[in-house]
Amino acid sequence: MDLHRRPPPAADDGAIHPKKRRDTSSPKASDALPLPLYLTNAIFFTLFFSVAYFLLHRWRDKIRSHTPLHVVTLSEIAAIFSLIASFIYLLGFFGIDFVQSFISRASNDAWDLDDAVTDSPSSSPSPSPSPAITKMPSRDASIILSSEDDEEIVNSVVEGVTPSYALESRLGDCRRAAAIRRAALQRLTGQSLEGLPLEGFDYDSILGQCCEMPVGYVQIPVGVAGPLLLDGFEYTVPMATTEGCLVASTNRGCKAIYASGGASSVVLRDCMSRAPVVRFSTAKRAAQLKFFLEDPLNFDTLSLVFNRSSRFARLQGIQCAMAGKNAYLRFTCSTGDAMGMNMVSKGVQNVLDFLLNDFPDMDVIGISGNYCSDKKPAAVNWIEGRGKSVVCEAIIKEEVVQKVLKTNVSALVELNMLKNLAGSAVAGALGGFNAHASNIVSAIFIATGQDPAQNVESSHCITMMEAVNDGRDLHISVTMPSIEVGTVGGGTQLASQSACLNLLGVKGASKESPGSNSRLLATIVAGSVLAGELSLMSAIAAGQLVNSHMKYNRSSKDVTKISSS
Repeated sequence: MDLHRRPPPAADDGAIHPKKRRDTSSPKASDALPLPLYLTNAIFFTLFFSVAYFLLHRWRDKIRSHTPLHVVTLSEIAAIFSLIASFIYLLGFFGIDFVQSFISRASNDAWDLDDAVTDSPSSSPSPSPSPAITKMPSRDASIILSSEDDEEIVNSVVEGVTPSYALESRLGDCRRAAAIRRAALQRLTGQSLEGLPLEGFDYDSILGQCCEMPVGYVQIPVGVAGPLLLDGFEYTVPMATTEGCLVASTNRGCKAIYASGGASSVVLRDCMSRAPVVRFSTAKRAAQLKFFLEDPLNFDTLSLVFNRSSRFARLQGIQCAMAGKNAYLRFTCSTGDAMGMNMVSKGVQNVLDFLLNDFPDMDVIGISGNYCSDKKPAAVNWIEGRGKSVVCEAIIKEEVVQKVLKTNVSALVELNMLKNLAGSAVAGALGGFNAHASNIVSAIFIATGQDPAQNVESSHCITMMEAVNDGRDLHISVTMPSIEVGTVGGGTQLASQSACLNLLGVKGASKESPGSNSRLLATIVAGSVLAGELSLMSAIAAGQLVNSHMKYNRSSKDVTKISSS
């Protein structure tokens, strides 16, 4: 529906119109008191100290006369009640002038948008909005402003009087703030957001944690693949994706693994890293810090300092690299069921502060010096690992390869060598010795509330295939050194993502064994990648890839008929 706008205000003729000014004689909190404020405060202040002195004096006499303290007279009961009453008053209302200042501020705040929109520092009226703004009708049916006040707030945002980022804190209603921001955005850009949903989302759940300045949410379908038989347990894997064939292909890989007796996995390492960069005046001085940090005799002391940051953070090691007089300090630690970036950063900050005692000339350039390395392809993650390092394997029987995967063992082994190994080497790949590990990792990450950007290093994977049992069966494995996942914090607390974690049985933190839920999630990711690699490689070996994508990954919908402006 169209957004209704108030007519523009007339030029200020010097008179104060009722609609332009809020009544400044708003009721005060002290009006509820029977006596003047200063007198009421004085009475309760005197009463509090008087009865406190009286009770202390009485209890001293009882102690001297060996009279039980719980035996009280009527006067003592009255004194106790007076003490409690005066304490409550002093605690809640002694600073009533201070509280009243907030009440007055709220009543005359910028959210009296008659003032915010119509007033200006000069006596001349504010310039009218540009034609693109004033003539832009909202074609977004999801925008229904609840009152004329909302309409005025939209105008205030459009004209730059009210910052869009401050709507949540000033309104105290996250859904309302999103609707107002959305309406203002459409007027400013002249483009409709119809089709981007607004309703049906808990905007309070993302405030200060997941997303700033929301105007809606994107719908991504979630499919399931499985059951994935991994380490003797069955898992139905949620995958959020818009790529056709991906879920179906992964599901076929799960079927082949299940029919062959399942897959097994091992978590090789569990550590998150953060690497600050510090600078000294000389390379020799930087080397002294490197030797100090890598000295085993100092590790216990540094661990105590680091581990103070969290009851789950446990320092595992410090690896230093140098570039001239700059030192890069790579701290690794366990982080429980959290992915752990904030946790390790807090621990690193503690250690840096501690190091300044012995190295006062150390200049901390940045808490992250990219030697971590986060959200970038890096050899240090490929070699040393980051997050969870997992290997997952399965032996696929010959009849399963033929009947389910529609190919043969020798063809798969040859394709894997020439494509995933030799082909990736020719391309100069870094951690990309696989067919499409990133596809599965991204889909599970989005479904379960992980950080999608960490798909970069989490998708590092080498896929190996080998004929076993006299060439009849196929041994397939995926080795993934840096799967960065958590089951608490970030997007995992959102309703949809939490439901997907619950489907896998890894929702929240494990109380019995901290960190076990996140490690299990990492193995499920690796097992799903194993299934995806097996199916896609089989499709390529059998020449089915193009046909399957033409059948399942092409839309017959004419997108040119979808209204957009």
